[in-house]
Amino acid sequence: MADAIKVLLVDDHQVVRRGLRTFLEVQDDIEVVGEAADGAEGVALAGELQPDVILMDVKMPGTDGVEALRRLRDLDHRARVLVVTSFTEQRTVVPALRAGAAGYVYKDIDPDALAGAIRSVHAGHVLLQPEVAGALLSQEEGGSGAGRAGSLTEREREVLGLIADGRANREIARARALPEKARPPLLSDSETVKTHVSNILMKLDLADRTQAALWAVRHGLSG
Repeated sequence: MADAIKVLLVDDHQVVRRGLRTFLEVQDDIEVVGEAADGAEGVALAGELQPDVILMDVKMPGTDGVEALRRLRDLDHRARVLVVTSFTEQRTVVPALRAGAAGYVYKDIDPDALAGAIRSVHAGHVLLQPEVAGALLSQEEGGSGAGRAGSLTEREREVLGLIADGRANREIARARALPEKARPPLLSDSETVKTHVSNILMKLDLADRTQAALWAVRHGLSG
């Protein structure tokens, strides 16, 4: 399974990890490379195993999921984190997303939908159930970034709209076929999109693609 999506399971309940592993191991394109019982162990194993996607619970004894997300972000780890939890309260949802989670789903999710969610976040998409997106939007400060919208170029607004539609960088590059004059020397289309995304985050004073996607939805820039 050289091209399989490498997944790390981080949950303090062994029965949950066992259930996830049992299901995921029958997926042809997903490989479970390790398990951790708390956030600290998860961060350590992420550095050792280099997973593509981490399935992370939020509430765990010791180092919880939010703190683990912050540590992974500080380490600039490449793994995308999909939070899989039973907690729906805003005080749990919002910190996890602010800390860098690429998606947030509940433990009662259909198994096939979970496999699809793993593939989606691995492809670079932001995956939030509607009520989760609503929770984060309701917690945003009303003027956050709004005064900076005018600083976006037309191209950046296009890219931001595609981020809100859940497009990964490669998809954005294909969708908008960036012209040579908009492309810095020696950079591919995908690398150019990364530059645009960085500029968008800086101009709007946002931390990550999740916040950018929700900002775009809130301000009418999504498709």
